[in-house]
Amino acid sequence: MTHKITVLGAGFAALTAVREIRKRDSNCEITLISAKDEFIYLPSLIWIPSGRRKPSDLVVSLKNFFNKYNVQFHAAHVTGIEQQGRVVLTTQGKIENHGLVIATGGRFIKKLPGIKHAITPCEGIPAAEEIRQRLKQMDSGTVAIGFASNPKEKSAMRGGPMFEFLFGLDQQLRAEKRRDKFKLLFFCPAPKPGIRMGEKAVDGLLSRMKKQGIETHLGHKMKGFESNKVKTEGGEFEADLILFMPGMTGNKWFKDSGLPLSEGGLLKANKHCQVEGLPRVYVAGDSGSFPGPGWMPKQAHMADLQAACAAENLLDELDNKDIKATFKAELMCIVDSNNKGVFTFRTEKRQFVLPPLRIFHWAKSFFEWWYLRQLK
Repeated sequence: MTHKITVLGAGFAALTAVREIRKRDSNCEITLISAKDEFIYLPSLIWIPSGRRKPSDLVVSLKNFFNKYNVQFHAAHVTGIEQQGRVVLTTQGKIENHGLVIATGGRFIKKLPGIKHAITPCEGIPAAEEIRQRLKQMDSGTVAIGFASNPKEKSAMRGGPMFEFLFGLDQQLRAEKRRDKFKLLFFCPAPKPGIRMGEKAVDGLLSRMKKQGIETHLGHKMKGFESNKVKTEGGEFEADLILFMPGMTGNKWFKDSGLPLSEGGLLKANKHCQVEGLPRVYVAGDSGSFPGPGWMPKQAHMADLQAACAAENLLDELDNKDIKATFKAELMCIVDSNNKGVFTFRTEKRQFVLPPLRIFHWAKSFFEWWYLRQLK
């Protein structure tokens, strides 16, 4: 029997799942459901404010990818599932499957009062472009940059890019010879922001902020925003431009899907990336809540590892084999600042941080080129 597999999403986890499934099964039918047949390289949004990247640099059509891997594309938004995942409901009809991989990413929690006054950079290209335009219009002022986690699921957060926007804007303003006209302020409810990268990384980040004249407001719960103000339980401060990454939760359709959810609203998965209690339904990336160490990140690298695990186990389950594959918890990232990068690596057995070096900036650029080249 030819297996019919449906993959939801068009991000890192979804595309890796497609590659791994096709590598192991050349005959199965793969249907990918996404609103658009394009991939947006979100890690490079950090370079749009400085003009180092244009939006068109980061958007790639997936038509060639779909042809290469023999994928049927279904352009639609997912609205739910039926029959324990065997039927996916979309805005353009129902899609049946024998196996399902959910890789639709997460969404940001927008519940804080006045959060409309803050830009959430990782929401996409329009947000990054707005930062660029706002900075162009400012002759001076205060830029406040911060992030928070999901209070019900601390790991559901994406703080790394905010450090990159912070240090990137510092470098950009210096290159434009107007850093002295701006105050940069970093804020976070956590007293040790970035602790998932390890104590050494946190110490290095905070030391670097102090050295570069970046003020901090740490360890105070968020209360909300006004058009020119950040409000916390530890006080409030004025800001002319606010960049804020709230915690993450699951897609809206998860709530009424009957799928098992974590306290933070993500899909509950076991160590095999299988959605708990559901046969032939797997999750990878930001959509899932996975067992593992508290520092396990929400990042593209981790999503790829989970997607490979999900693909292998799904095919084994479809072939009536025992599922055995697990994924390794591994944090690997470069915190870039437009001209240099700090490399951080962490597993359950090892961890280290390397200081800011130009080679890591170029390594991050090279990986972007290499990844997008595979899709073109």
